[in-house]
Amino acid sequence: MSRPAPILELIDVHAAYGRIEVLRGVDLVVARGAVVALLGPNGAGKTTLLRVLSGLMRPTAGDIHLAGVHVSGASPDRLTRAGLCLVPEGRGVFPNLTVEENLWLASSAGVAVEQILTQAYARFPRLKQRRRQLAGSLSGGEQQMLSLARALASDPALLLLDELSMGLAPLIVEGLYDTVAEIAERGVSILVVEQFASSALRVADYAAVMQGGRIVATGEPAEIENRLTDLYFGGAA
Repeated sequence: MSRPAPILELIDVHAAYGRIEVLRGVDLVVARGAVVALLGPNGAGKTTLLRVLSGLMRPTAGDIHLAGVHVSGASPDRLTRAGLCLVPEGRGVFPNLTVEENLWLASSAGVAVEQILTQAYARFPRLKQRRRQLAGSLSGGEQQMLSLARALASDPALLLLDELSMGLAPLIVEGLYDTVAEIAERGVSILVVEQFASSALRVADYAAVMQGGRIVATGEPAEIENRLTDLYFGGAA
C-alpha cells in the first residue's frame, strides 16, 4: 500500500532579492499531521522561505508541492484555498478593531461567524473575556492567541508559524506551544519557524536547521537540540 504524499515538499528551492540569493537550494519535507520545527539564526533564510511558501514571494528555481500538487509560484489566494495558512511574525492583528471584529473578518473564508467565535473562545477563553477590547490594546501573548484563532478559522491543512515566541515571556510562550501541540493532535500539519528553539522542539515530531539559505541538518528533536550550538555557529560541520 503506497504512503500518502507529504503535505509539503520542497525540492532545490531558490529565491532572491534582486541579485542577492537568499535561498540556495532548500530541500524540506513536512509529513501529514506532523509538527516540523525549522530553526536557525537570524539571516538564515527562514522568513524568506515562509514568504515563498505562502505565495508572497516567487521562487527563482525549484519545486514546491502542497498535498502532492505542484504550487511553485502560486498566488496567496490559491494557496489559501488549497489549505495553507500563514501566521506571520509580528502577530498581524487589526489593532483598531475589537477582538470580536478581528474574528468576524475570518468568516470571509466561508465559515459561519458563530462557529468561528465558538471555536476561538473554547480554545482561548481569555479572548472571550477581551472580546470587546481593541486588539491593539491586548498583551503580546493575547494578540498571538488572536492571530492563531483567526488562522484556525479557515480550517487549514498546513499551518505556517513565524517566530511565535517573539517578544513574549517564557511562560506565555510555553502556553502557546501547548496550544500548537493540541492543534497538531487534531490533524493539522504545522511548520513552525523559530530562532529560539527549546519550545518548538518540545512539541515537534521532526526538526530542521537552516544556515546560509540551505537546510544543513535534519533529525529527531533531541538529536538536533544536542547539536544546535555547532549548527548555528559552525554550519553543517
